[in-house]
Amino acid sequence: MRLADKRAIVTGGGSGFGAGIARKFAAEGAKVVVADINSDAAGRIADEIGGIAVAADIADGAGVAELVGTAEDRLGGIDILVNNAGVTHLPSLLEDVSEADFDRVLSVNCKSVYLLAREIVPIMKRAGQGNIVNIASTAGVSPRPRLNWYNASKGWLITATRAMAIELAPFGIRVNALNPVAGETPLLKSFMGEDTPEMRAKFLSTIPIGRFSTPEDLGNAACFLASDEASMITGVAMEVDGGRCI
Repeated sequence: MRLADKRAIVTGGGSGFGAGIARKFAAEGAKVVVADINSDAAGRIADEIGGIAVAADIADGAGVAELVGTAEDRLGGIDILVNNAGVTHLPSLLEDVSEADFDRVLSVNCKSVYLLAREIVPIMKRAGQGNIVNIASTAGVSPRPRLNWYNASKGWLITATRAMAIELAPFGIRVNALNPVAGETPLLKSFMGEDTPEMRAKFLSTIPIGRFSTPEDLGNAACFLASDEASMITGVAMEVDGGRCI
């Protein structure tokens, strides 16, 4: 029980990598708030793991404040934050991505991390400890063409992780990131543009291990970084990519 009695928020916890992380955290003893803009999805995962479901738009400041307030009230504190929620734009030439899609990608993938830090970091500072895990992407390290602004948002998140880590270390707060390759999540079709055997084969050909990242892969990696086993690790952006970035 590597996370026994820890209190965690997992954003985007209703599906995909977030659901895998929420399941793993609960299995390792954590009390988990499953936050998702899809209330039904959040409710299903929370019911499955004995957690707490909160419907939240994490790109909205008021929504984030309400989410954190609910989590603190229900759990009595917050030890772990997993910034997992993310969106992409469809594959497109960079100049053809609409302003609305650009704004949505930056709001969900970047602004939400600021909004959640603004609410949660003071709680962690008062406690003298805390752990933040940001779900970035191999796209922030080795970008693919036609996903330009998504790539950029994940590069931003990797830099934000390192900047947060160095500033928050004196307060007992560790901050790390995970860089998954494309996975069996609701975003896979959006990354590929179309979900066909040919397109899957094209993506898989770039992954030496020969498969996509799974929710279980991300759950295991996030659990390690959030546990005391990783007490000397901060500011790391760890690839969970089957060798994609080598």
